[in-house]
This record gives sequence, structure tokens and C-alpha cells, in this order.
Amino acid sequence: MVKFILIEFFGFICLFKCLYFLGFWFLQTETLQYSGSYASMGVDNSLRLDSFRENFRIKVIALDKDKMEFDMIGIDAAVANAFRRILISEVPTMAIEKVFIANNTSVIQDEVLAHRLGLIPIKVDPRLFEYLSANDTPNEKNTIVLKLHARCNRGQPRCSVYSQELKWLPNGSEFAKESEKPDSKPSTYTSFSCGQDSLPEFAGNPISTVEDIILAKLGPGQEIELEAHAVKGMGKTHAKWSPVGTAWYRMFPEVVLLENIKGEDVEELIRKCPSGVFDIEDTGNAKKKAIVADSRACTLCRECIRGG
Repeated sequence: MVKFILIEFFGFICLFKCLYFLGFWFLQTETLQYSGSYASMGVDNSLRLDSFRENFRIKVIALDKDKMEFDMIGIDAAVANAFRRILISEVPTMAIEKVFIANNTSVIQDEVLAHRLGLIPIKVDPRLFEYLSANDTPNEKNTIVLKLHARCNRGQPRCSVYSQELKWLPNGSEFAKESEKPDSKPSTYTSFSCGQDSLPEFAGNPISTVEDIILAKLGPGQEIELEAHAVKGMGKTHAKWSPVGTAWYRMFPEVVLLENIKGEDVEELIRKCPSGVFDIEDTGNAKKKAIVADSRACTLCRECIRGG
């Protein structure tokens, strides 16, 4: 059995939908041998689709905006690891790709600020957008435009600039391009034919970012004014498009007491276990017995079997 946890950093992508941080538990693998490992011996242990359909199950253990935990039953560790790698590198998300800085008098350099902006999770379903290629023009179908204008007035204490101060511009860029012809009509960095807020997908559901992430700190008189353009991408292109930050899995422990533990040994066993795997069962006549209360909590620290 394998326990697999996937914690998301890049916002709003779940197994096949959007979330912030993802957690997965892969349990009850059938075998430790990968498919086809005995082919040279004439033994066929290949993976069959019909068998996979019959035996594979997913059981959701916990789900919230930050994490998801579920059991994957009927697969081995190799397939579980394949799912983990696919989710890290091939599940698309939206992330800030271009940053147009009009003013930055803070102590943080333009390049560092742009890098921090690229790591901000954006709360939007990437399936609503198309990929932007090098030959495409940024429009309402492939680009999200966010603006940031923060200032610390003189005489005020230092202040922090947070991710929620990035405001969605549904009508596209507001920064005008520099034109070589002085008499030409000014144009912006995007070509939106309609406002994104007029589309049914975003009606009553404005695009925003994950809150409370510090972007910079401003001293008196310092200011940041910029425009950020987010596009669709995948983690194998750049880590900022990865929907997760940390992923790991392990064999799911099966804790079995081979003999009855009673009396003072019960208290000692519970004291030794830092994860709360064991509990006390009252058997009557003021007698106590140790039982396995939560195998899932076991971290295989082996403290319970150490002497002393």
C-alpha cells in the first residue's frame, strides 16, 4: 500500500479541476513489481485496461481549499508516481509571464519583483483560456491582465504590498505602447474585442489572486506601479506553472499488535508513539488493553519498538 501526498502551491488545480494546495494519498497497491518486469522469464504480468477498470478506486479522505487527500486503490507505486509527475508537470495553470513596470522606487529590483509575481497563484480555471504562442496576439481568450499600484506616502510608516492588491483588468491592458510615429493612434499591449467580465464564464466570478502573499515592502515616498500579464502554461515549461509545490508518497502502514499489551506497558506504548497511533481500551475490572486507533497516522518512526 502506498500513501501519496501532493501539496499544491500554484492555485486552483485539483485532480481534474482547480484547487489551491493538493494532497493525495495513494493506498493499497497490488504489487511491488512493475508491469512487464517478468517478460524476460516468459511470465506476463502486464497491466490490462479491463483489470485496471475493475480494481482501481479513488476514495477522498479530506478536501478543502488548501489540500486534498484521497486513497488510490488498485495500483502499484510506479503508477502512483506517474500520476504525481503528470500533475506536477503537465496540468496547465495560469501564471504571470510578462510584467510591464512603469515605476518602481522600492528596494526590490525589477527582476526580483517580476519573479515574485510569477509565483502568485491565480484563482481561475485554465480550461477557460487558450495557449498563447509566439505568433499570437494577446486577447481576451489567452491573456489575463492585472495591475498593481501601491504607494507609501511620506510621513507614514513602512507598509507591505500584498498579492490581493493585484487588480483584474477585464478590458485588457491600460499601458500604451511607445509608437515610432508621433501622430499615430496609441495602442495598448493587448487587443481585447470585448471585456472578459462580459463573458458568461466570469459573470459574478471575477478573477483574483491568492491573498496575503507579501510582494514587497515600501518605505516613505516609495511606489510601485506595474501591469502583469498572465498566460496559460505547464510546469514542464517553467515551475511557475506547476500547480503544486511539494509532492511525496510512501507505503501505507499496516500496524498490527502481535500480542496483547496490558497493564503498565499500555501507558508506556502510548507515551512512546509521537503520532497517536495507539489508544487504550477498557476491558473491565480496571484492566487496560492497547489497541491500534489510527494506522494512517503512523510515520514509521519505530519509536514504539525501541527499548528503554
